[in-house]
Amino acid sequence: MINQNKALSSFIEYLQIEKNSSHYTIENYKRDIHEFFLFLNEQGITDVTSVEYFDVRLFLTNLYEKKLSKRTVARKTSCLRSFYKFLLREGDVKDNPFSLASLPKKDQKLPRFLYEEEMNQLFSSLKKDSPIGIRNTALLELLYATGIRVSECCEVKLQDIDLSLGTVLVHGKGKKDRYVPVGRYAQEAIDLYIRTARMEMTSSDAKAHAYLFVNFRGDPLTARGVRYILNELIKKSAAEGSLHPHMLRHSFATHLLNNGADIRTVQELLGHSKISSTQVYTHVTKDQLKKVYNASHPRA
Repeated sequence: MINQNKALSSFIEYLQIEKNSSHYTIENYKRDIHEFFLFLNEQGITDVTSVEYFDVRLFLTNLYEKKLSKRTVARKTSCLRSFYKFLLREGDVKDNPFSLASLPKKDQKLPRFLYEEEMNQLFSSLKKDSPIGIRNTALLELLYATGIRVSECCEVKLQDIDLSLGTVLVHGKGKKDRYVPVGRYAQEAIDLYIRTARMEMTSSDAKAHAYLFVNFRGDPLTARGVRYILNELIKKSAAEGSLHPHMLRHSFATHLLNNGADIRTVQELLGHSKISSTQVYTHVTKDQLKKVYNASHPRA
């Protein structure tokens, strides 16, 4: 018999030390495993080593009854399969009850992105007559120029930016660092922001820190703050809908591929460990299809 908390603590330690998993990944694992433990307790099962395939089937049925998406069920199943795989490796269980549980096929949705004309429209709507406006311009330019995740953007520090070389050092998922090129427009916007707006917004000694992007109080900008800023920008432009931060990452990848970049390069720029994660961006826009058709078909 093995205590639930002890089993979870050992697994989390394994994720941190051996797998070098991110804080975000570990928190998701904790939440999913705790949910499974609650289910076991409701079934009168206190020993994680006594779980059988029947219990797994019952748990999955419970998840589907909650109307959870296929993606969510697949994530939870994968998490618990990894948990029991670890217990099996440690000799705490004789078999993995989740090994026979098939992952539901995820709904294939193309990532939402902005067309190049929409991006130009968004940039044209930016006001650069205030520190906030200058910061917003630099923020939008960097996100679109590099395709970095919002969490990565919030972690960028002044020493990570090299404007002379046109690169930014990005601290990615799983503590994997990578250098990403920064285009001319972004370089100019960031340079202006550092020399003017950021200096003004962090003028207080209490606000002395190295993070590149700051809020109106001079504190480091958070992912929630970035989402708010982007939605405010989309409201002020003529574009419709909302602007989720990941849409800029999707737009970055889509525009690169549509303009001839090879998928391996885009994979490296995005920081994807698997090429399959990048292949979702190989869809093409209707405009691109029409352009290729007109250029290639003899009777177009």
